[in-house]
Order: sequence, then C-alpha cells, then structure tokens
Amino acid sequence: MSAIRLLVLGAVRQHGRAHGYQVRNDLEFWGAHEWSHAKPGSIYHALKQMAKQGLLLAHETAPSTAGGPPRTEYEITEQGTREFFALLRDSLTSYDRSVDVLSAGIGFIVDLERSEAVALLRERVTAIEGWRAAVTEDYTPAEGPESLGHIGEIMNMWVHSADAGAEWTRGLIARIEAGAYTFAGEGEPFVGVLT
Repeated sequence: MSAIRLLVLGAVRQHGRAHGYQVRNDLEFWGAHEWSHAKPGSIYHALKQMAKQGLLLAHETAPSTAGGPPRTEYEITEQGTREFFALLRDSLTSYDRSVDVLSAGIGFIVDLERSEAVALLRERVTAIEGWRAAVTEDYTPAEGPESLGHIGEIMNMWVHSADAGAEWTRGLIARIEAGAYTFAGEGEPFVGVLT
C-alpha cells in the first residue's frame, strides 16, 4: 500500500469537495512531502487515477480567472469512503508497512471511533510482538549481534525496531484511552490540520 492513496482520499474526504491545489496544500501543511512520496505530480496523478477507479468524482468548475483551464474539484464516493477506511485500518494494524503509511494512518486516526482506534492499535502491538518472536527464534538479543556475524546486525535492528514500535504504540494507546484527541462521534474535530 502506498501512503499517497490514503493521504489523498483522506484530504478530499475532509473537505467534502476539493481541487488538487487544496489537497496539495493540505499535504504540504502536514509535512507529508517530507515523510512520504506526496509530491505535486503524484498528488495530481493519484486524483486522476482514483477518479477513473470510481473512488472520487471529478467536477469541472469555471475556468481560472487567470486564464487557465477549468479547475477540477474532486469529491469522495461511497466506494472511495470504503477504500479510505480499509486503507486506514490496514495502516494502523500492520507492523510491516513503511513509516509513511503509518504516519498517514495516524494523521487520520481520529476519523475512527475511539474504541476502534484502540482496538486496531492493540492489533498492531500483537503483530509486532509476533514478528519479534519470529526474529528471536534465530537470534538471541542477549548474545549480541556478533554471534551471527555482521548479519546479526540486521536482526538486532529488527528487534530494536520492534521494541520501539511496540513501546510507541502502547504509549499512543494510553494517551487515547486517557481521553486525548477528539474522535469520530465525539464532537467537532481538530481543524488545525486544515489550511
């Protein structure tokens, strides 16, 4: 899964109807161009592709006052909403996704109900723990990476990544359970993410 799909669908969904420049502005405001592949060309390409796939509806609006071509606004479809939530849930539960996919998921986590977000993050911790257990069948961290030669450094990195990922996820779960953030159905969402 690429983070760009989740990011673009989520940004359009938040606006209700948005043109490419608005989506691009949102993603740049969130810093997504720094931690993902959300570059201008990939954003516009994703919008057009997802419109062809029926995930977005494309609406042509009046020509630009600067004399350019008509601006296209996009609106998420029911199929696009289902895809958005499937991608969001997958991004939060999978331990083996790249950091940009997890970052995109965290960016939209409040679109879920609080209890579902916690349940998904618990699944993530379980998956990380399972992955760590599989790695340590062949590598015992206490013996140090040198016991397997320089290849042991790979497994050492995996174990440390698993430990850090699980610890961070448990911290997020604790913050959410303590009442942090406004989730779906709880009131007005935090609007600081919209430019």
